[in-house]
Amino acid sequence: MSTPFPAKSVLPESLIQPLDQANQNLLSHVRPPDWSNPVGNGRYDLCVLGAGTAGLVSAVAAASLGARVALIEKNLFGGDCLNAGCVPSKALLRSAKLIGELRNAKALGVDTDGTIVNFGRIMERMRLRRSDLGQHDSVSRLVNLGVDVFLGEAEFTGRSTVQVQNQSLHFRRAIIATGSRPRIPEIPGLTETGYLTNKHLFWLTDLPRRLLILGAGPVGCEMAQAFARFGSHVTVLDLAEQVLPREDRDAAALIQRQLSADGVQFKLNAAIQKVVHHGAEIQVHFQQSGISKEACGDQFLIAGGREPNIESLNLKVAGVVHGESGVVVNDQLRTTNRRIYAAGDVCSTFRFTHVADAMARVAIQNALFYGRKKVSTLVIPSCTYTDPEIAHVGLNSEEASARGHRVESLTVPLAEVDRAVLDEMTDGFVRVHHENGRLLGCTIVATHANEMIGEATYAISQHGTLSDISNTIHPYPTQIEALRKAGDAYRRSLITPRLKRWLRRYFVWSRRW
Repeated sequence: MSTPFPAKSVLPESLIQPLDQANQNLLSHVRPPDWSNPVGNGRYDLCVLGAGTAGLVSAVAAASLGARVALIEKNLFGGDCLNAGCVPSKALLRSAKLIGELRNAKALGVDTDGTIVNFGRIMERMRLRRSDLGQHDSVSRLVNLGVDVFLGEAEFTGRSTVQVQNQSLHFRRAIIATGSRPRIPEIPGLTETGYLTNKHLFWLTDLPRRLLILGAGPVGCEMAQAFARFGSHVTVLDLAEQVLPREDRDAAALIQRQLSADGVQFKLNAAIQKVVHHGAEIQVHFQQSGISKEACGDQFLIAGGREPNIESLNLKVAGVVHGESGVVVNDQLRTTNRRIYAAGDVCSTFRFTHVADAMARVAIQNALFYGRKKVSTLVIPSCTYTDPEIAHVGLNSEEASARGHRVESLTVPLAEVDRAVLDEMTDGFVRVHHENGRLLGCTIVATHANEMIGEATYAISQHGTLSDISNTIHPYPTQIEALRKAGDAYRRSLITPRLKRWLRRYFVWSRRW
């Protein structure tokens, strides 16, 4: 049985565990143990605080353009995405997806009896692949690009100065990209009992026999399905009425059915009362419809939201206004200090790696070249990487109606798509929302939804129509053909009874010739 990590057990030297060869290689990239900060000289064109996705994109872009750049990181280069988010989680999900495929192999005429899941090897593979990718976000790469890299905690000391390791750096422009961390709810007994966050989850070397998860959002659902397929007894608790509360109800219901089939138990509408550590067991006491209940496990994962990393920045001295959601920025990502911009989780409600990347590009253009690029013009897709996946971009029907659009919706079940039938992957659909054919939003539930949503994203960003999608030649057979089918359905809807009568007369007339 694995032991819970204490809530505040992270020692300065324990940025990542276990310290096997893979993680030591990773640290050599993202936190070199023998690193010495350079001596800052003169005034920097750009000072970037944080070396996660937004910070790295900002620093690389500015340095590539010839700017003099300083990049400051408190912990690990690569931020959450590389070290405790997208990269390690997707490595685990790949293993979990294979387990799901093997369990359904008989439907494809393949007998796979005797499959053994080795959790230790799954985690080792994750650490190896993370180490492989670490070189892309490495300190050495940034240094080779001409960036002055400083490891340590940054603190503003004025409107155009920042201090790190007793050095004062002067800047013409700065970008705050310090990211976010898990929001820990105030639950009686939680701190004393101990819990996992997304950071500690990837430190595990033993599979928890019973895993409790607080939060039925994307992270909670992804990890619930993965660990259930690995062999844990997983229970997910959430105050919400449905899993993935931001998604269409029927899409979320489909995901819940699949996770339930994988063995995940859901306790929704659950108000957590307290957490108790009883011996080696964690007991979560909650209420459902006024009835007191409890769920028991060996590990407790907190997956219920994020909060910005801003406490130690001394933003008041810099003249930067902030709130509970993070740094306050305008549509150009400029803060209340005209010299300082922000990008990524620290100032956005869309806490995705691809959004941090896109925001950094906006911030760089506006900060260094007096640009007027607006973050509100970005078309942002999202994806939850369960199996099947659920992806969304643009407006749903309620949002579109609230904005005054005369919205219509079309849904194509995957059961009508040849490739999905051939792959035994018919649980899902493609749904589009449009106004007179102009695409407003799209939701996809499919095995390859993360790849498919890109076409809808492009169409929306380019003010495309369903007719444009219908006219686009798609390879056959593919699941994305469902999007073309939606376009075909829209075009057929344009053939009104009046037009049909006219066409009949035309064909009668044409037969005379």
